[in-house]
Amino acid sequence: METRHAVVAGDARRLPLPDDAVELVVTSPPYPMVEMWDEAFGATASGARAALDDGDGEAAFAAMHDALDEAWAEVARVLVPGGVACVVVGDAARTLDRFRLYRNRDRVGAAFEALGFDPLPDVVWRKPANSAATFMGSGMLPPNAYVTLEHESVLVFRNGARRSFDPGAERRYEAAYFWEERNRWFSDVWTDVRGVAQGGAAGPRERTAAYPFAVPYRLVNMYSVYGDRVLDPFWGTGTTTLAAMTAARDSVGVERHPDLVAGFAGRVGEVTRLSREVTAGRLADHAEFVAGRDDHAYEMVNYDLPVRTKQERRIQLYEADSVQPVAGGYTVRHAPAAP
Repeated sequence: METRHAVVAGDARRLPLPDDAVELVVTSPPYPMVEMWDEAFGATASGARAALDDGDGEAAFAAMHDALDEAWAEVARVLVPGGVACVVVGDAARTLDRFRLYRNRDRVGAAFEALGFDPLPDVVWRKPANSAATFMGSGMLPPNAYVTLEHESVLVFRNGARRSFDPGAERRYEAAYFWEERNRWFSDVWTDVRGVAQGGAAGPRERTAAYPFAVPYRLVNMYSVYGDRVLDPFWGTGTTTLAAMTAARDSVGVERHPDLVAGFAGRVGEVTRLSREVTAGRLADHAEFVAGRDDHAYEMVNYDLPVRTKQERRIQLYEADSVQPVAGGYTVRHAPAAP
């Protein structure tokens, strides 16, 4: 199997793709009203910088989301009917004229619904990164202390009616996940994935990596099949592309900072090792899960392991054998993971 991965320096509001070009979107955009993203929104969102300077939080919040709305409209254009968009976003607590919460989750959801997307059940990603002694507000004195924000949301939207497949479609059944993975991945609260620290104002590279590899890898496996193409319009350092390469899906990444696009060449060397480790880990975890159990009624076709459901029998995991740079991106050759 060969997958193709395009990486483009460009603007998420003008995606270099034709209509209906991707089956899945996985992204984490800059978060409005989070101070580390003020510079980015000041350059792209009309009126945002002036509103911040005036201490007008509501106006700044609106201007920033107006800019994001242009990107979501492009997502709607390039996503196939029935395709899924997953947006990792956090709310923001900030003091301008006064302290308040800015509900990015709600505003992004409203934007997608206005574009005709159906919201699907989403995930609360609990990713504590603060010290247990860290809190906001006035310490131990009521009533002016505040709940610490240590979670983000993985919002999930579908572009109309769900996709259909031929009965028994091989690429879908090979891409199935294990029963125990389904139970963990499709939980509405994720506590098993730690966040990645984000830097300050040293430069765009330090302000990226909003989520760790496990998040896009999980979402790619949850909402796509082999042969699908995954888009990240806010690509950053390319974690979604690494996840797509490892999961043997095609991908497109669009990033406004050319230095990040160029810098991805240094991460590509991780793919073959990462792919082997992730695939071996999934098989080992499943072997450990079924060991000593008698409630798995079926045998896998490609691996000498039992499974609980018929849908798991034809699972085929793939490892990346090699990565080759090509014009505009990379190709990855994959081989079936050995039993």
